[in-house]
Order: sequence, then C-alpha cells, then structure tokens
Amino acid sequence: MPHIIIIGAGIGGLTAGVALRRAGFDVTIFEQAHHLQEVGAGLSLSQAAFSVYRALGLAAEIEAAASMTAGMAFLHFQSGALLAGQLDLGQGSGDPESPLAARHLHRADLQAILVSGFLREGGVLRLGHRLIGIAPDQNGATAIFNQGETASGDLLIGADGLKSQLRALLWGDQPARFTQQVAYRFLVPIETARPILKFGRSAVFQGPGKVFNRYTIRQGALLNCVGIVKTDQWLDDGWSIAAERDEMLGAYQGWHPEVGALIERGERMIKWGLFDRPPLPRWHEGRVTLLGDAAHPMLPFLGLGAAMAIEDALILARALSESADVGTALDRYEAARRPRAALVRSQAARQGEIVQSRDPDRFDATSAPSHDPAFYAYDPVSAPL
Repeated sequence: MPHIIIIGAGIGGLTAGVALRRAGFDVTIFEQAHHLQEVGAGLSLSQAAFSVYRALGLAAEIEAAASMTAGMAFLHFQSGALLAGQLDLGQGSGDPESPLAARHLHRADLQAILVSGFLREGGVLRLGHRLIGIAPDQNGATAIFNQGETASGDLLIGADGLKSQLRALLWGDQPARFTQQVAYRFLVPIETARPILKFGRSAVFQGPGKVFNRYTIRQGALLNCVGIVKTDQWLDDGWSIAAERDEMLGAYQGWHPEVGALIERGERMIKWGLFDRPPLPRWHEGRVTLLGDAAHPMLPFLGLGAAMAIEDALILARALSESADVGTALDRYEAARRPRAALVRSQAARQGEIVQSRDPDRFDATSAPSHDPAFYAYDPVSAPL
C-alpha cells in the first residue's frame, strides 16, 4: 500500500487525509503544533466543499455543527438598505441545495470532526513535528523534522498554508506581499447579539474601503464577525494579534449602528494582515506537491479559501486512485485544479474591489462573482480529471 505523508493538520491536510484513507492509502499527517487548538473562528462551506464531505461520509456531523444560509444579504454601510441578495430572517430553512447556499462553522469544530474522521479511518497524526528539510528521490521523498526525526513516503503533500515551509524548500522562500488589507474578527454570543440584528442571520455591510461580514455558527449559538479594512499600515499575518476595540470602532465610525453595537459587544478581538504570493509555475516537483493556500493563496472576499483546499484534497485523492502511477496522478491533479484556482483567485480579488467600492449606491450585483450561481456550480466529486 503506497504511503503518503501530509505536512499540516489544517482543514485541507485533514480532508486530504480522510479522502486518501478512504481510497485505501496509508497516510500519516505531521503537524508542527504540539496541541491542536482553536485558531481562527468562522468559515464558510460552499456547496462544492460540502459535497466533498457528503462523499466522505461526514455530512451528518457537519450539519449538526453548522448554521446554514440560503443566501447572503449585501447592505449599504450607512443606511442598511438592501443592495443585493436577500435577507435570511429564518432559522436556516432555505433551499439547502441552492448553488448559493452555504454552511457556516467554527473552524475548530470542523477541525475536530476531521481529526476524528481521519483517526477512525486508520490514519496516523503526529504532532510537534516542524518540517525543516526534504530529500526527494525517484521513488518518493523523505521529510526531515526539527527534532532530527525523518519520515519517508511514496508522496509528500504540503498542506501547510500561506507560510508553507514545503513550498519554500521547493521553490525558495519568496516574501509574501502585503495586500494593504487588515482583517478583524470576533465572536458575539447570539443571546447578546439577537436584539441588535435587524437584517437576518447573515449579512455583509459594504462601503468605501471596508466591508463588515457577520453570520451565525454553531447552530446559531454564536455570531461570527469579520471586518476587512484597506490600510497603508503594515501588519503581520499571524492569527493572534490582539485588536483594541477603540481601533475597530474608529475604523467603522459612521457605519450603520448595528456594526458599532456588535463591535462594542465583541469577545477577544483579533486582527491580522492579508498577504499574498505570486502564482507558482507548477505545484509539484517529483513526488512532492502542494494544496490549498500553500499552492494558491487568495483574498477572502468570496469566503472560498477553505473550500478551495477542500476541493483540492478530494481531486488529489481521486487522481491518485484513478491513475496508474503517482507522476501521472499529480499531472492530472494539477491540470484539473490550476484553472479553477486561478479563476477563484482572480474573482476573489474582483469581489473585494466591488464590495469596497467608493460608491456602494452604484453596486451592481450582476457584476459580482458572489451572485453568479454558475460560479458556484463546480462539483469536485464529478469534475473530469
């Protein structure tokens, strides 16, 4: 049985681990953290991403932890006037099969479901292993870790995010580019938020140079809030930079009262800079490849960063299952995923330009990728390889 090594126990790496184990491969995931702990907050699962978990037998667990919305309302930053979409005033009873429907989860909840699923499938998870080197050969690759331990496999997959060490080892440590965008996030218990919410469970306020997105997670028990602000002030991309409440209130001064009221009630406010890297000429070298942000980082304006890693994971597992050798499988994986990744990357940047427009009154929903059902119609379970 071929042995596959995955670097990184994030959403993409764990999804790949489950998919590859179900396909019959021997899989070990190495993660540099000594403990898997809560990182980030909410994330969105598009229909394409959710179809992956349905195929992997995890749909019921995810549904039990998620909040669903049938569509997102886009609102004027001052008046709250509906610019596009529809208000979701119910309890998630909209059409769950709509191309624009999404499931919202706490990242920690999805990670826990995936860890459990991976271990149930017989996968091996090794924590406290930071990659420092690789030794490829014609039959596979050896990963070298900080404590001197090594692990050899028929294939090495880098699912270690924007700061991917595997990417740096293969193609050089190119500095990430600050996109002049800073993101803020915080959570509000729904009992605290409910009296404030006038526009349903999911909504995006958009205005000049800023956007404020909020949606429920954990079956409606928490409200996840994310603000993205254009800035000339450089900021690191770490997930644990504390944000001052007054700083965020100042950034959103003059916005709809709901935004300020939620900021006032936010718990443990965090900020981070949004960074990007230039596209790679290829994602694999020999029997080493990348997926997710390690291969194709993108801005978060479409909420598809995690979804793209999830799609990658299933397509890679399919390619390995359906190909005669690893080299052919990696060629098929990359040929299938590069056009999709390039499209989503460009459309996410375009979405950001549209929603942070200087004149939200002239917002044209027909030009926004977020309102194009065809854009969301991709199906990684049946997409041709």
